[in-house]
Amino acid sequence: MIVGIGVDLVDIARFERTLERTPRLAERLFSPTERELKPRSLAARYAAKEALIKALGGSDGVHWTEIEITPEESGRPWFTLDGTTARAVADKGITSLHLSLSHDAGLAIAYVVAEAEGAG
Repeated sequence: MIVGIGVDLVDIARFERTLERTPRLAERLFSPTERELKPRSLAARYAAKEALIKALGGSDGVHWTEIEITPEESGRPWFTLDGTTARAVADKGITSLHLSLSHDAGLAIAYVVAEAEGAG
């Protein structure tokens, strides 16, 4: 059963300027591995984290650096959650998260679907 959806759209150039103006922002938003990526990929991951928070219905217990977007061998993006963020997701009964990312024409978008077992 779908228990939440979230979508977020990010202007890549604007996001890159924000990172340049606030150098420590990347440390607060991204894992060390993610910080090595190009700005368009960071923008997509930022959108994914925002979309996840929307799918969860809020940010209680969620910490940005405990959310990492990691690709499967096929390239499909996947959430890797840790710490209080993983507990917050489990506490909501969420058993599966689906993530889609894209970037084109200067924009990055992410769409998240959160699922739980059984009927609500």
